[in-house]
Amino acid sequence: MTIYHDIERLIQYGLHKEMISVWDIDYVRNALFHLFELKGEDPVTINEEPPDTPASILERMLDYAVDEGILEDNTTTERDLFDPKIMDRLVPRPSEVIRDFYHKFEKEGPEAATDYFYQLSKDVHYIRTDRIAKNMHWYSETEYGDLEITINLSKPEKDPKAIAAAKANKDASYPNCLLCKENVGYAGRLDHPARDNHRIIPLDLEGEHWFFQYSPYVYYNEHAIVLSREHRPMSITKESFDRLLDFTDQLPHYFVGSNADLPIVGGSILSHDHFQGGHHEFPMAKAPIEHEFTVPRFKDIKAGIVRWPMSVIRLRGADRHRLSELGNLILNSWRSYTDEDADVYAETNGEPHNTITPIARYRDGQFELDLVLRNNRTSDEHPMGIFHPHEEVHHIKKENIGLIEVMGLAVLPGRLVDEIEALGDYMVNGKLDDAALEDEQTAKHVPWAKSIVKETNITSDNVKEVLQEEIGKRFSEVLEHAGVFKRDDEGQEAFLKFINQL
Repeated sequence: MTIYHDIERLIQYGLHKEMISVWDIDYVRNALFHLFELKGEDPVTINEEPPDTPASILERMLDYAVDEGILEDNTTTERDLFDPKIMDRLVPRPSEVIRDFYHKFEKEGPEAATDYFYQLSKDVHYIRTDRIAKNMHWYSETEYGDLEITINLSKPEKDPKAIAAAKANKDASYPNCLLCKENVGYAGRLDHPARDNHRIIPLDLEGEHWFFQYSPYVYYNEHAIVLSREHRPMSITKESFDRLLDFTDQLPHYFVGSNADLPIVGGSILSHDHFQGGHHEFPMAKAPIEHEFTVPRFKDIKAGIVRWPMSVIRLRGADRHRLSELGNLILNSWRSYTDEDADVYAETNGEPHNTITPIARYRDGQFELDLVLRNNRTSDEHPMGIFHPHEEVHHIKKENIGLIEVMGLAVLPGRLVDEIEALGDYMVNGKLDDAALEDEQTAKHVPWAKSIVKETNITSDNVKEVLQEEIGKRFSEVLEHAGVFKRDDEGQEAFLKFINQL
């Protein structure tokens, strides 16, 4: 196939996905000729059905760009900087996308509007569905319900040239971060992804300008990011609760939540105020209330402690403003709360430790606000965090427990695929005491694997299933470590002590 053939196939794909119309064909073709430094020729005839994804066409076009010296290096980073420029020739302008989104919103409702925008984000290859399909995903049965596990294989490793560029380019400050609205249409650089084919939707949340987009590497269905127009630090306040609940009022089929606003217990990007949402029911949302309580002055709000490994308060009511008021009372009380017996300190040496991870949803005609109590204090025994995954579970998960993990979805590193496969072979063949310990990939897993072998008869037929189930149980331990009030009698009494002083 020639580059001209691939250009025509891409144009047919754009027509099929209704990103362009017949009146755009010559314009798009000429734009692609220019991008690929072609003199042009009469269009070839295409008799093939257009594909459902542009991935295969783009791969050939990128190969051509490498062969012709249009791309300097044949690395994933360079290719990922160029293919958004190819797709940008097909993507409607931001104003058109916004117009179409709100037209559908008004005529067909919020779900039709998000369906349109999500599909567009996939069609334009901003959401790289071909890579996301590589991720592993399963559910593991635990005492807290079926926890969700995914092993992330979709994010490419950074190549050495990109890493060197990031170190050398410390003065680059535009856009300020990956979440800023200025990323729309940004060409990218070796240390910042290209966003030529990226589009965002403006939202008004409690009178303030915000934007709504999708994550390019979705971890769950319709994984959305809601970002402030301003580049300002994350902050959990009453206004945060107001905005979260306002979002669910406008898009009631979506949940939305925020990472906490302190290091260790917060998300990876604390420099830009943002939320994450989507059309997905997480395990925590399915967890029941195990202890109901009433807060004076808020008898119209149902409140309770959720049966969950972390310390979660659920508020439920018809008036979202009242939920926000009670959420603020709990937040302020928690910010200043100390219980030495429970190892909870609001601050040490002037450094604050207590904050909240909030999640909002609209369910069965009522607003819900889940408030997950967090504390980021460290100690000599737990230098990464007292309420953080402890060292014995680091072989599975040692990164921060952010919003997604809090809700019961473990996002685990890609290294685990090869490590667990090798570990399974050693378990089946009885080599945990020698070969597995000598193998750098599996040595850290051996104590855990030995405990599994003691309890379960491992065979080549069941080893994969057993290990997946045990990873889920390990993840429940991770969440228990992150829980401020532990699940034993003493911990739950301490939780009630906090509740009773509200």
